[in-house]
Amino acid sequence: MTHRVILSRPDDVDGWRDAARAAALADVAPDALLWAVEGEGDDLFGGTSDPLPAVARPPFVVPKRFLDLAGHVALHRDPERFALLYAMLCRLRDDPAVIDDQADPLRRRLESLAGEVRRDIHKMRAFVRFRELDGAYVAWFEPDHHVVRANAGFFQRRFATMRWSILTPGLSIHWDGETLREGPGAVRADAPAGDPVEALWKGYYASIFNPARLKVGTMLKEMPRKYWANMPETALIPRLVAGAQARETRMVERIVPGGNAIKAWEALRDEAAHCTRCGLYRCATQTVFGEGPVDADIMIVGEQPGDQEDLAGKPFVGPAGRMLDRAFEEAGLDRSRAYVTNAVKHFKFEPRGKRRIHSKPNAGEIKACRWWIDQERAIIAPKRIVMLGTTAIHSLMGKALTLSSQRGQALTLPDGTAALATVHPSFLLRMPDRDRAEEEYALFVKDLKAAVV
Repeated sequence: MTHRVILSRPDDVDGWRDAARAAALADVAPDALLWAVEGEGDDLFGGTSDPLPAVARPPFVVPKRFLDLAGHVALHRDPERFALLYAMLCRLRDDPAVIDDQADPLRRRLESLAGEVRRDIHKMRAFVRFRELDGAYVAWFEPDHHVVRANAGFFQRRFATMRWSILTPGLSIHWDGETLREGPGAVRADAPAGDPVEALWKGYYASIFNPARLKVGTMLKEMPRKYWANMPETALIPRLVAGAQARETRMVERIVPGGNAIKAWEALRDEAAHCTRCGLYRCATQTVFGEGPVDADIMIVGEQPGDQEDLAGKPFVGPAGRMLDRAFEEAGLDRSRAYVTNAVKHFKFEPRGKRRIHSKPNAGEIKACRWWIDQERAIIAPKRIVMLGTTAIHSLMGKALTLSSQRGQALTLPDGTAALATVHPSFLLRMPDRDRAEEEYALFVKDLKAAVV
């Protein structure tokens, strides 16, 4: 017997979860369930779900990873998404290890669907542009999947003091400063064509555009042309690309006076405060951005914020920061004249009781955060960069290298910037042998002296 399950919305994750749990406990086979969404399809069987058989199995637990996966897959437009998820749920009921089998075809397909949804969530956050209309702000966006409700909380938090609406073909969301409401879908003509705010977007984009890192193919992959009509800054792209080499030469000349650089840096810092380029933002307290003068000759790049930095929102304010300050003074460097930042902007840790223990960033997290460090470098344009530890080396050199192979050398980064590599102060703090720690500290100071420009 086939049972029909009608969900209230195409993104009804909770509805699918409740129905799937009941069906699985009733031992309903995947091919005996027909999943549909109310108001979609031919609706031959009416708008109500068929009753399911009585419970035939004891309750069971599925891996949290599957619940996270299902939360994204359910937002995809693939009409088979709910059936695929239920098929995996039934398999996990009997063999939870299936979720770890990377060669399993069903798991791979679900991961692929989830990845497409995650990218669509990111694109909505990155490419929505508000335009002023009668004292409020309106944006038009065309998502590939059912991600509007999933993103509503993000925009509510980010633009909490604005009155705004995001219009899409299937659903619109509205925020009046107190209440988030939903409305019917709209058409592009319902959104205004332009307003004075566009000048700010264009000014920010022009400031952070980095000709030294220009890769047109990658840019088009990350920012598909279908979104360009919504984004005022894209009108600048042809000119910026055409004049990239000339602009690279002019960049430093423009930044030296400090005015434009300060505005660009402040805009970049504010944007980084909402970064979701990797999953570290979910547990960290806040983004910890770089700090220092925008015309600094020396840039110090560490690994990632520590516990105290995560709470304070500033880099190198904990024990490692105090050791760095002492080493700076002994090396004859003025920290107030150096720009200090990290390769990764969020604190990665493992909870142990009430403590948060540092955990090393992985290659994906380093790569995701490289965008921010590249923009910082473009604005600061330092004469020399000091890389503290292997994570900083990986980020700036573009590949994983050992500290021993790079330390003591006059290095050149891929874009031509002079650099040197040394240990991270936290390495010295962790050394149990005090005499050895003093020797290593002396070498650390010697390395910093070599950074004097």
